[in-house]
Amino acid sequence: MRRNNAELPEGRGQVRQANVQLHSDRRSEILDAARRCFARTGFHQTSMQQICAEAGMSPGNLYRYFPSKEAIIAGIAERDRAEVAAQLADTQFTADFFSTFAALARHHFVERTAEEVGLCAEIMSESRRNPTISKIMNDFDADVKDRLITMLQSAQARGDISRDADISAAVEMLMIIADGVWWRRAVDPNFDAEAVLPMFFDVTKYMLLQRGKGKERDLGRNATADLARAALAGETQ
Repeated sequence: MRRNNAELPEGRGQVRQANVQLHSDRRSEILDAARRCFARTGFHQTSMQQICAEAGMSPGNLYRYFPSKEAIIAGIAERDRAEVAAQLADTQFTADFFSTFAALARHHFVERTAEEVGLCAEIMSESRRNPTISKIMNDFDADVKDRLITMLQSAQARGDISRDADISAAVEMLMIIADGVWWRRAVDPNFDAEAVLPMFFDVTKYMLLQRGKGKERDLGRNATADLARAALAGETQ
């Protein structure tokens, strides 16, 4: 019996879609397996064979998806970047900016798993030695920074935070604090991330709610610079 020709493209489309989904699922399984291995034994100590065993696939099959450990790290970073982008895009700040921001901070500081935190510490350490990993991390940081700046600029336009707030400097400090919290979680089993959240919110509000402080900050910077120049010139007592 002849098939209707109109059915063939639809059938091919469904097969293609299923193949794409299968490919995506397998990549995700490999990334999850690698994340567990890296967090457990470290980047250098983990072999591709160990990742294969964790993922339950042969080396030949795994190399079809990722040719190296660096490529796997790139895949993990890209997936995390997409997750952060989606989360920031879906977060609604219209009701109470700081309550919503607090929930976002708690998710990343407290609720992220020890495995995720451990992997982040591993990648941060490896980025100092491996130029490929360093570029991946720098690209990831730049993307997150741009998204946070855009988010805070929107909040500024709505009047949720001060129009005098230095958005770029605030985002830089927020990312430094976030890196520090994750690092402490990775290296100190007694560190309580929940306990530092109130201080983090105080610092955040100080940076974002100052009004009319721009000139005073500039004067302070100028005075500090003048003192430094005087000290170098031997003019201070």
